[in-house]
Amino acid sequence: MSESPSATASPSPYKHPLLWVPSSYLAEGMVYVTITSMSNIMFLNMGLPVKAAAMYSSTLGLPYTLKPLWAPLLEMYKTKKFFVILMQVILAIGLGCTALLLKLPSWVPPVLALLTLCAFAGATQDIVTDGVYVTALPPTEQSKFTGFQSLFWSIGPILATGVFIRLSGTLYNTTHSWSTSWMIVMLGIAGLIGAIAMNHSWALPQGAKAEDAPKSVADAAATFVRAFVSFFQKKGIWLMIAFAFFYRFGLGLLDKIGPAFIIAKRSLSPEEVQAIVARTGMTADEAIKAFTGLGLSNEVLGDLNGTVGTAAFMIASLLGGWFVSKAGLKRSTLLILCLALNIPNLTFVYLSQTRPDSVAIIGTIIFIEKFGWGFGAVGHMLYMMQQIAPGKFRTAHYAFATAFLGFCMMTTGIVAGNVQDSVGFNTFFWFVMIGAIPSLLATFFAPFYHPTGGEKKA
Repeated sequence: MSESPSATASPSPYKHPLLWVPSSYLAEGMVYVTITSMSNIMFLNMGLPVKAAAMYSSTLGLPYTLKPLWAPLLEMYKTKKFFVILMQVILAIGLGCTALLLKLPSWVPPVLALLTLCAFAGATQDIVTDGVYVTALPPTEQSKFTGFQSLFWSIGPILATGVFIRLSGTLYNTTHSWSTSWMIVMLGIAGLIGAIAMNHSWALPQGAKAEDAPKSVADAAATFVRAFVSFFQKKGIWLMIAFAFFYRFGLGLLDKIGPAFIIAKRSLSPEEVQAIVARTGMTADEAIKAFTGLGLSNEVLGDLNGTVGTAAFMIASLLGGWFVSKAGLKRSTLLILCLALNIPNLTFVYLSQTRPDSVAIIGTIIFIEKFGWGFGAVGHMLYMMQQIAPGKFRTAHYAFATAFLGFCMMTTGIVAGNVQDSVGFNTFFWFVMIGAIPSLLATFFAPFYHPTGGEKKA
């Protein structure tokens, strides 16, 4: 964790960035979404209740929140290339073993253990991959290829929540076994990560060490403590933390439950109804209305995520960036972006009340929801970069800010599973709308202390 993002050794010779930048960021995005989002669908298909699937897949995001803790240590040993390839080998082996363990009768504990290992490896991969990029390439080249960074990171989620989920459904129709279909999918992902590791063994630059890299564990710990203490000494930091945590609060509640609702069955067995009645105190009719979903297949969900959902997100992200560049990052701009992030969640209220059969209508709803997410998320990242991060430990402080974002997504996922388990989908999506209140309040009170082209001071 360097004190200055530019304090790095001179870049060394490297192979053409197109030989390793696309594959590096494809691996980052694919692994992250596989572990934290695609796993949610896999758990549901494998028979876990919504509450458990949401809790497990949300908790798997914890290493991505904690990764600033061990980032300084990676500067002390070997090279960044060494750690990139090592993490990708661990991921390939870990995901491959996960695939095989899905066939066990008691598959949950060992699969969760391996996916946790993969989450730590994926978080570490993110650290050193970014480190290779910023230390191997000179600033002009970094700017030139940043578009490839973003594009191929985005392709990772398309594969995980689009192509791979669709493939799981297709395989299920052939094998009539979710464990077999997901085993094949996970083996395919493991093979792809392994192929990327092989490519990086010759194409990836070594990466340079930061000039202020720690010389010992004690030095690394001291640097971390200085960065950590100075973070909480920033003016207005608690309001900034509230913004970083609460801005995506509603989205965090929806993240795991929305897809679960889309693939949930349109009917329940008498035994399932009886269990819900016993657990919630609802009548049988209320239980059926509250806990049934849209009944879409994995194939349709994958197609919608991989096409309209992805297109909406990417178009909206570009428009959101253009909007902020024209309007300036200020409180009124942030409030507009926050509303864009939260108002589309009403679409799930509509879906839960009407339960339409039309895939076109459901696809339109997904487009609207993803469009709002893409447009609104821009404000979150820019505020953390321009208002929270500035200072001596800019890189570290941005990492701390994103850690609060990750902690929000993890905790809201766990809370969401418990709430849905108690009240069902219909009431839950109204609960998501209530989640917009802390988001809007945190945005309204977010302080501005650094010039951004918008407000100059709080």
